Amino acid sequence: MAAKKMKKPKMPASELFRRVESIVEKGTGIKKRVKKIEGLPRSAGAAQRQRMGRGDGSEARDGRAGASEAAMKRLKLWHKAAGIGLVAAFVFYLTTKPIMAHFNYTHRLALAFLDGRLGVAEHPSWLNELIPIDGSRYYTGNYCLGAVLSVMPFLFLSGHLLTALVAGACAALFFLLGSMEESNSTARRMMLAIFPIFGTWVWADFGAGGAWDLSQGFGMAGQAGALYFTLVQRKPVVAGSFFALAFGNRAELILTLPIYLFLMKRDRLRFLIVPAVIALATAGYNFARFGSPFEFGYHRQNLMREGWCQHGLFSIYPVAYNAYHMLFEGLIGTPTFPFMQPSPWGCSIFLASPFLFLLFREGGKYKVAAWTAIGLLTAVLWCHCSQGGWMFSSRYAMILLPWMFLILAGNGRLSVIEVALFAVSVAINGVATWLFLWTGKIHV
Repeated sequence: MAAKKMKKPKMPASELFRRVESIVEKGTGIKKRVKKIEGLPRSAGAAQRQRMGRGDGSEARDGRAGASEAAMKRLKLWHKAAGIGLVAAFVFYLTTKPIMAHFNYTHRLALAFLDGRLGVAEHPSWLNELIPIDGSRYYTGNYCLGAVLSVMPFLFLSGHLLTALVAGACAALFFLLGSMEESNSTARRMMLAIFPIFGTWVWADFGAGGAWDLSQGFGMAGQAGALYFTLVQRKPVVAGSFFALAFGNRAELILTLPIYLFLMKRDRLRFLIVPAVIALATAGYNFARFGSPFEFGYHRQNLMREGWCQHGLFSIYPVAYNAYHMLFEGLIGTPTFPFMQPSPWGCSIFLASPFLFLLFREGGKYKVAAWTAIGLLTAVLWCHCSQGGWMFSSRYAMILLPWMFLILAGNGRLSVIEVALFAVSVAINGVATWLFLWTGKIHV
């Protein structure tokens, strides 16, 4: 007997509707939006609930509106920074006197470079750091290629005006960098922005206007810009360009490259584009002058014949001497006002700027990276055979200030102690600037 054909049981109408509903929900995401609407608090406006329900692009428009608002906020911040920078440059110009401007090595080398030569043809007697090359046909200096390239766009400016503009640029960049901590008020960011310029030895040393001071200033500006475009407004190529400006003027700053790469977190290769170009160009520049990509000219200078450099440009022998000068060197008593004055060979950075005692407070979220950079750079400075020559406090320590700024900016809200220490620091450096640049009281 033939087997009976089995009939497939009919699907209940309720089950059929349930499956259709499931397919529609998976295809359109209706259920997700419904859940999102139901999850809104009752205080949410009807318009907000309606936008969430429609799913018709309102969220994208809100995102564009938020991006536009952020752009306007950033633009206002840049306007404030520009204003602070201009005021700082104006005050710096009026209060400094470029007594070292005739030591214009980089300006002369830049002009020679534009003329197709690696060195200058003449050797003025006061430029005692020039080094003969090419059979003494030309003379060059121990400056990095970046230091020469940095001044090329500004050859039409006086050295005094250029130092003032660089000081103003540093103040503007520090103001922008201060926004990395949302708790920092505008007043506190303004105070922190002008502190490195007028509350430290930068005022007196950078204001002297020598070529070595100018390279220090460019190095400080480059670091401030690199930190801003690394930590606040992440732009790897721009950050790398500022870093190239920094280590192109001060070669020792290459030691901080791993810290920048760690802070950058992504797009590290893009950060390295401009620094790699400057590094290769510097190596070629050195090879063309001295026959070695790693020779900057220091070992061909009279400096290396001095007693304090008998162990080489860098060694462990000067560490104790340099550490004492940077941290503990005191003032000299005088019978006339101001009754105490600094040594022409430097004094403690904490005595020159008591505001730096605040480095040992909270420090913020970047304090580990900042202290690491400070430690690396300080070790190099202490191993250098020269403490910096004629200067107020420690001019070599100018390259530490951007990293010190990171720590100070993370110390929280504005306080009475901060304002008091800031005022004292500005007063000390104002007097030092007057003594070093406007009187003949500080001399070798």
